[in-house]
Amino acid sequence: AEDRRSITLDIMAAALRSSSVGTAVNAVLFNRGLHALVCYRVGHRLWRAGRTGLAYYMQSTVSVKYSADIHPAARLGSGIYLNCGGGVVIGETVIMGDDVSILQGVTLGGTGKEAGDRHPKVGDGVILHDGATVLGNIKIGDGAVVTAKSIVTKPVPPLARVAGVPAKVTSYREITD
Repeated sequence: AEDRRSITLDIMAAALRSSSVGTAVNAVLFNRGLHALVCYRVGHRLWRAGRTGLAYYMQSTVSVKYSADIHPAARLGSGIYLNCGGGVVIGETVIMGDDVSILQGVTLGGTGKEAGDRHPKVGDGVILHDGATVLGNIKIGDGAVVTAKSIVTKPVPPLARVAGVPAKVTSYREITD
C-alpha cells in the first residue's frame, strides 16, 4: 500500500510539474524519470526484504537504462518528480522528504571523508535544479531551492534559495496562500 501511494503521487508529480508530460498517462508511458523512480521503489522493497543482491542488480540495470544511479537503501518520500533521470546520483544514506523536484544531473553524495551516515537529508518541497551537487551529511531545509550548478557543502535553511560554488543563500522564498 505504501509503494502504491508513493507511485501514484510520483505519477501526479510528473504530470503536474513537467510541461512536456501533461497527463498522468503520458507520464506512465513516456517519462524516463518516473520509470527510474518506480524501478528504485522495487529495488528499495527488495533491499528492505534482505534481497540486497537483487536490489543491487536492479540499481545497476536502472543506471544503464536511465542513467540514474539511485542506491536501493536510500529513503525517498512520495510525490518525487525526477525530470529525466539523466546523470542523477542519490547515495545510500540519503533521506528525502515528500514533493521534491530533481532535475537532470543532480548529485546527492558523500564527501569521501566520512563513513556511515554520509549523505544529505532533503526536506519536503525542495527543488534541486540542473547539475546541483549536495555533498555530505547535511540538511536541506523544507522548501529550499538549490539553483543550477551549485555545490552545497553546508546546511541550507528552510525556504532559502542558494546559488554558487560554494553555495550561499541569495534570498528566501515566501509562502503565499
